[in-house]
Amino acid sequence: MRLSRGTMLCAAALAVLIGVGVRGQARPAAQAAAATPPQLSEQAFKNVTVLRGISVREFMNTMGFFAASLALNCTDCHGGASASDWANYAVDTPLKIRARAMVKMVNAINEALSLALEHDPGVFILGQGVDDPSAMFGTTKRLQERFGRRRVFDTPLSEEAMMGVSAGAAMNGMRPVYMHNRPDFILLAFNQLVTHAAKAHFMDNGQTTVPLVVWAAIGRGWGSGAQHSQAIHGMLLGVPGLKIVMPSTPHDAKGLLLSAIADNNPVCVFEHRWLMKKDGVVPEAFYQVPLGQGIYRRRGGDVTIVGASHAIELGMQAAQALAAEGIEADVIDLRTIKPLDEAIVLESLRNTGRIVVVDTAWMKGGLCAEIGCLVAEKGFADLKAPVCRIGLPDVPTPAGYTLEQFYYPDSGRIASAARNLVRRGLSG
Repeated sequence: MRLSRGTMLCAAALAVLIGVGVRGQARPAAQAAAATPPQLSEQAFKNVTVLRGISVREFMNTMGFFAASLALNCTDCHGGASASDWANYAVDTPLKIRARAMVKMVNAINEALSLALEHDPGVFILGQGVDDPSAMFGTTKRLQERFGRRRVFDTPLSEEAMMGVSAGAAMNGMRPVYMHNRPDFILLAFNQLVTHAAKAHFMDNGQTTVPLVVWAAIGRGWGSGAQHSQAIHGMLLGVPGLKIVMPSTPHDAKGLLLSAIADNNPVCVFEHRWLMKKDGVVPEAFYQVPLGQGIYRRRGGDVTIVGASHAIELGMQAAQALAAEGIEADVIDLRTIKPLDEAIVLESLRNTGRIVVVDTAWMKGGLCAEIGCLVAEKGFADLKAPVCRIGLPDVPTPAGYTLEQFYYPDSGRIASAARNLVRRGLSG
């Protein structure tokens, strides 16, 4: 990507002011192709550390990700593994499915990050607490010990600055994974994520790619309250240039994360804290789950239950309860909500004629609304009953345990909604 002379001069001047040496010039294409894979240099790591002692928000607000890319000293960051390299690696790597204990989701995520760091020296992990004893719920456990503090490191409490650093590094050939222990903190970085990272590829006719992964775990319970439990994926559905991943199983958590890291533009991965201890069968080797492909978790002919992440756990419980009453449900796990697998939703609707959309976020203007609109536009003739939405009410999250029981959807509410749709159709 070509930067204007003014931008380059301002970035260079600012970099000098904070003690960052801007070095290197544009290299011929032949040299760039032959370059070694990108890695964070010692100076680059020091530059991120230096940001702790200055007004990083002022720094990033002034120059955005252009200055961030220079501050990271990424002028030599070219030639890392491409998306096709990742795809070939997945094809060439046989799955090792051997007898081993069931793997918890947190460990599956850790395996994915470890494989990504091993496969591509351009991958690095940053975020508040990725190197502390809790290791981001255990997802980054022992990664700094194995790969070093220049590839797995803690960050300042300045999300917008670090999102800009990540976007700048991605634009220069690296593959950062920026981790947040709550989606709430990503709100502080919307300018860099939504305005810059998501749009750069489209603003220069595809010359620039931004292979950036933004990871967070949706909170619930423990008195998290309104400001530490927000599921913000609905806000991001309308942002062009972003993909959104929401796994429900350990197998998909690993495979989808590896696909997200391999993707050439920004992907937001939203896990759910209540799934972190869920276990399942996970192949040991490198594999990828394609983005944008949903899957049936259960088949039935009476009603469709569709959602992602923890909503699938609740949906499966509801389907089991309904089966005892003679009502059989399709349960569709979307796995990624953007791109959305419209085909599987409409296919199931043609089979059942009834649909319950379940989401871990608010019903208004999010996934529930999007799928409801999809059904109305493309599947209206197949409907035997109105679309039913199950999600959060239009109020902030309460902190008390008792109020949380009324606030959050549960399997009983989902089963009741599905039951009413089926009975309504029969009585009609």
